[in-house]
Amino acid sequence: MNDLTARPMPDKSLWLPEEEAEALARGSHGNPFSALGVHQSDDGPFLRAFLPGALGVDVLDRPDGSFRCCLTGMQIPGLFAGRLPYAAPYSLRIRWPSGEQLTEDPYSFGLLLGEMDLYLIGEGTHRHLGQCLGAQPMEVDGVEGVRFAVWAPNARRVSVVGNFNSWDGRRHVMRLRHPAGVWELFVPRLGPGESYKYEILDAQGALGLRADPVALATETPPNTASVVADTRPFTWHDDEWLTHRGERHAPNRPISIYEVHASSWRKHGGDNGELYSWRELAEHLIPYVLEMGFTHVELLPIMEHPFGGSWGYQPLSQFAPSGRFGTPGDFAYFVDQCHRAGLGVILDWVPAHFPTDPHGLARFDGTALYEYEHPFEGFHQDWDTFIYNWGRREVHGFLLASAVHWLRHFHVDALRVDAVASMLYRNYSRNEGEWIPNKYGGHENLEAIDFLRHLNDVVSEEAPGAVVIAEESTAWPGVTQPTAKGGLGFAYKWNMGWMHDTLSYIGEDPIHRRYHHHNMTFPMVYAFSEHYVLPISHDEVVHGKGSLIGKMPGDEWQQFANLRAYLATMWTQPGKKLLFMGCEYGQWREWSHDRELDWFLLNEPRHSGVRQLLTDLNHLYVKHSSLHECDFDPHGFTWVVSNDDTNSVFAWLRWSATGEPLLIVANLTPVPREGYRLGVPRPGRWEEIFNSDAECYGGSNVGNLGQLESDDSPLHGQTASLAMTLPPLAVVILQPAEPA
Repeated sequence: MNDLTARPMPDKSLWLPEEEAEALARGSHGNPFSALGVHQSDDGPFLRAFLPGALGVDVLDRPDGSFRCCLTGMQIPGLFAGRLPYAAPYSLRIRWPSGEQLTEDPYSFGLLLGEMDLYLIGEGTHRHLGQCLGAQPMEVDGVEGVRFAVWAPNARRVSVVGNFNSWDGRRHVMRLRHPAGVWELFVPRLGPGESYKYEILDAQGALGLRADPVALATETPPNTASVVADTRPFTWHDDEWLTHRGERHAPNRPISIYEVHASSWRKHGGDNGELYSWRELAEHLIPYVLEMGFTHVELLPIMEHPFGGSWGYQPLSQFAPSGRFGTPGDFAYFVDQCHRAGLGVILDWVPAHFPTDPHGLARFDGTALYEYEHPFEGFHQDWDTFIYNWGRREVHGFLLASAVHWLRHFHVDALRVDAVASMLYRNYSRNEGEWIPNKYGGHENLEAIDFLRHLNDVVSEEAPGAVVIAEESTAWPGVTQPTAKGGLGFAYKWNMGWMHDTLSYIGEDPIHRRYHHHNMTFPMVYAFSEHYVLPISHDEVVHGKGSLIGKMPGDEWQQFANLRAYLATMWTQPGKKLLFMGCEYGQWREWSHDRELDWFLLNEPRHSGVRQLLTDLNHLYVKHSSLHECDFDPHGFTWVVSNDDTNSVFAWLRWSATGEPLLIVANLTPVPREGYRLGVPRPGRWEEIFNSDAECYGGSNVGNLGQLESDDSPLHGQTASLAMTLPPLAVVILQPAEPA
């Protein structure tokens, strides 16, 4: 007899109690380590293995592969056991109908997650869950494999499944670590690229497959499995950028943001073509954005999301870049290339809600684990999504760890937090009787407030120089005040009021604008109450709102003139800037996530003229400190003319920290105005350094021949004045010919 034919008779002393054996067969055994692997008896060590579908199992010495013994079938199909001559490290040679497999026994490995990790997870204070939970390739006792770990405290059983075990949830049942509620298992001989899910027997006895909440990579939709990521460190080349990142985000620095939906910026072969990968976006998007003078690119959420039509705002994998564009390493390459080119990267990040897809977080272990239990708190009626329970410490910590992951692991420079208003108010978009007051009877969500404050404090500690930006659409006080002063601690806030009022104004026919004059002046009343970003975002060019140029009244010439004047007004008023892709050249069609931008329009002079205007505005904005240095200081802005509603003329001064002025004049009617007198703070010559009506932008070329001479006649509260020609539907910028 040889080692392949020797088969001892079953040793019934190694049989499991009947209820345990049946639990293994059903896939409901909650603690397989108590039954499988090596155990000691009075007669020495013995081994059990449960391998449904296997024909036979041999035990080999791990170091040299020599035969040690064979296991025999026990009382249920797939259960094998045998006594070992000695309890040294071993491997299994498994005979399947399809062939032979050599591997280690996952139940031969001890506890892997440290007690401190488990404590921090349970306390919700583990800031690096991406390196702790999920799928972590590693070597254990000289064996390469993947350690899987998932938080599911109320599950009855959790298994990791994939092609490696024929998606059989009985094969790799995980170990529950109390009291953190984390299940873990080391699966030998797996590596990066392996697809997997968790099969969960939940608290209600229902069985389902779930994606990993802390997956670092995913399959490309419509596939929904998680993927073992290559966790080898990326070689970065952006030390200089990171060293000075905080300076670039300071309130007195220019910040001009190009907002991008990566799936629809460009495609191979047009609207129905393949998406650009991160490496292709690095090759094409970065030079395009830099040529126009933007300082940052902002990406709509790239976290894996099952429904492309959500534009990323219904993410399920808070730690994984979408597989649509390549690997996590490819995304790191994109960020690295941005930094090497001098371009910052902002990510939209969504801690406000998550979708109901059955492979996601919804009732993950059979209970409301990530969401609030009550639908008045835990279900968002506007988006048909669940709402995170920010008051649960493990969920609080999960989201904080996600934020830290993007900022530290991928060197992202800023997170723009979506839908902050929906987080702050318990009655957000709810009728009376459909919301639950806080413990004081108010409508503020105290747990969300604590979370947002903690988020901003943690980011400042974990990612120096990185910032967090709020999309907050209400008058909540202190959004950009430091947490130490009672604020929420954000660096910047989107100025939704400015966007709404100015778009409402510019959309009026010029003959009616005199009746809506206040829409252009009112935003200056509160312009310095927060650190604002002026946003013309994706939300303004979709869902029937039309394109930005489509909002402009008049014939085609007037539409382009209005668009140029509007952009020039935006770039010269207080606040950082954000513009959605396609608006920079006046795309006619409303944006659609299913097709690429209409790049052919850049062959037409009026469209290329708008892009040239935007490029020049960006360069002026960066060059002239008057346009950015005192964005949040009321001393940096002075109205010269704010009440000429008859002519729809506005004029204002922007000041640098050292007192250098720029004069901006907007004539928002199609009527040229000659000899229009304005007060200026200095006598002498003033140079016209920008005119949105210039011929190179597609305008009529009405202007002031490059310079004007002021006199000592005081006007509009200024010490001198000058008479100038105001081009139609245009903005002009002037500067003193000589510094003070």
